[in-house]
Parts: sequence; C-alpha cells; structure tokens
Amino acid sequence: MPGFTYQGRNNQGALINGTVEAASPDAVASQLLSNNITPIDITEKRKVRSWLNFSHRGNRPDLDDLILFSRQMYTLMRAGVPLVRAMVGLTQSARNYYMAEAQRDILVNIESGRDLHSSIGKHPDIFSSLFVSMVRVGEETGRLDESFLLIAAYLEREKDTRERIKAALRYPAFVIIAIAIAIAIINIWVIPVFATMFASAGAILPWQTRFLLATSSIFVNWWHVMLALIFVSIIGFRSYIETEKGRYIWDRLKLRLPLVGDIIKRATLARFSRAFSMALTSGVPITQAMTVVSQSVDNEYVAGYVVSMRNGIERGDSLTRTATATEMFTPLVLQMLAVGEETGQVDELLGEVADYYEREVDYDIKNLSAAIEPVMILVIGAMVLLLALGVFLPIWDMASVVK
Repeated sequence: MPGFTYQGRNNQGALINGTVEAASPDAVASQLLSNNITPIDITEKRKVRSWLNFSHRGNRPDLDDLILFSRQMYTLMRAGVPLVRAMVGLTQSARNYYMAEAQRDILVNIESGRDLHSSIGKHPDIFSSLFVSMVRVGEETGRLDESFLLIAAYLEREKDTRERIKAALRYPAFVIIAIAIAIAIINIWVIPVFATMFASAGAILPWQTRFLLATSSIFVNWWHVMLALIFVSIIGFRSYIETEKGRYIWDRLKLRLPLVGDIIKRATLARFSRAFSMALTSGVPITQAMTVVSQSVDNEYVAGYVVSMRNGIERGDSLTRTATATEMFTPLVLQMLAVGEETGQVDELLGEVADYYEREVDYDIKNLSAAIEPVMILVIGAMVLLLALGVFLPIWDMASVVK
C-alpha cells in the first residue's frame, strides 16, 4: 500500500504534518477528517525502485490470479460489502505485484466517480474484453455478483482447456527433443570413432556409411554455426508470430498440425462456444458478444471466422447459416444451433456444444499417446536401421576381405 505525506490543521488551527499509508488520497483525507484534521495537502511518497525491487515483482497475472479475484469479488458482492471497501481489502491482500497495482488504480478510479467496468477496462493487459463486458452487464443489471461468478466459472474452464492443450503438445514435443538429442550425440561422439577406423582400413564404403560420415562431419565442424542458426531461427520465429500477419498464419498452421491440430481446433471451438454462451446468458447483445468472443478465443484464424459470423448476423442471416458458412462446425453442432434458434435457447445449446467439444478433447488427449507411438517407433526404427547399415556393412566387408 502506498504511503502519503500530509499537511493539515486541527480544531485549534495548529499545523500538523505526518505520513500515513492508504490506498488513495481520498482514503487519506477520510482518515484525517475522522481524526478531526482538515487536510491541506496530500502527496504520495515516491518509491525508490531498483533492479532488486523489479526482481521481486514476479510474473504477470495469470488465470489463477484472475480466478481468485473473481471469486473474491463474487463473495464480497454477495455479502453486500460496498465496492470501495471490497477493493481496498483486495488491494491489501493481492499476492501478485501487477495485480495489486491494477487493483489500486481501479480503486482510485472508482473513488473518483468512475464505474467498475470502465476502471477495469483501463488494464487490457490483465482483463480481457470479455471480462470487462461481463462486469458492465452485471453493473447495468444490478447482478454484479452473478457476473463475477460466471466469469470465475469461465476462467476455470479456460484454464482447464489450456492445460489440456499443453498436455496434448507436451508428449510430441518431448519425443522430438529426445530424437534431436539422440541424433546430435550419435553424430558428434559415435560416428567419428567409426570414421577413423574406416579411413585406416581404406575400404569402399556403402552410401549409408558415406551419408552418416557426411552428416557427422557437418555436426562436428559446424556445430557452432548450427547452434547460432537455431537460436536466430527461434528469435525470428517468436518475433514473426508477434506481428499481426505472423500470428494469423501461425494460428492457422496450428490447426493443421498432424495428430494435435484437430485437438487444438476442438479446444478452440469449445472456448468459443463457452464464451459465447456465457455472454448471451449474461444479456450481452449477440453482435457485441460476437465481437467480444472473437477477441477471447486466443486464435486469430478462428477469430476471423467469428467476425465473419457477426457480419453475417448484422446483414440479417441466422446464426446457423453463418456458422455453416465457416465450415468449422460439425453437423451435430450445427443442428444443435438450429434447435437453439428455434426454441430461443441459443445460450443453453451453446453450453451443450462446449461440453461436446470438451468431451471430444478429453477423449483425443487420452488416445494421443496411442496415436503417436507408431509414428515414433517408425522414426526411431528408421534411424536405427540407417545407423546399423552404415556401421556394420563396412565391418562385414572388411571381415570378408580378411577371410
């Protein structure tokens, strides 16, 4: 909590100076007035910030911090705690530095007369547009506690979805890394030993052996160049996907990756359906909900289709026709959307769609290992076969010459 220096006068008119800790200047003024001191000047004390201060700040707020904030706000609003008092308590107990700073700024804005959703919207790096829209609907309808409860439930599902995607990518990533390490070890330490032996024998080498010796020579003589190229490629790739075009192309490519691309696509569509259902349940207009959801699916390629669906709805098309035009949804999902439009229960049916995709993602992740194992066995088998032929064929030839 920041510190403030103040000047004021008591009931006898004497000048009083001092320091106090509070969430904002308005809170300092309230404390002084309660102590019969009329404030004249209130100034925030500047903090000395060094590299040591920055090292203790930690990482940016993650989903766990947002879930905790939403749950706490739901509990406080449900209990009827005034908003300013609730924010003061949350600011004092925040465990993340950046979250505490954001909450402190939100509190200052609320005390200056701003509403909660516009105060939260000043921190788009922490609170998404969907978060802000849900809070806005809660304020306008007088159901702020329910909005925070829905947000917490959505964020918990979002965290679960992300964990599933990470689980789907973790196994193939480990396999690729293990194969790369094995190739490097074989080419740098194993093959050179046989190369020396073959060179001294002067035997005619088969193409498998010549291939192994050539790749080993590249690894031994150019390893520093290869490491530099890998490092530059990683930096360049990360810089490229941070651009608008690069992010769009990478998000599209992720959905087409073998084995895991379909899992990522289903998880993304589950996130879209869940966010869209929650927005409609809260009373957000459908076109506004489309705009908000397009910014929340965490995939620019899918977001483009969501925007096209919004444009189609604005032209007068139905939700089912616009969803069909994207060619991203299964016939079962399209049928559920059609039923939802006919019965006026699109939000409930979208929740069912999200449940459907989440079940499929769970099933695919559980069977991912079984799908990857044959591919991994083929790759490792091909490597072992090439290594065996390249090493043992010349040895057999030399043995035949000796006989």
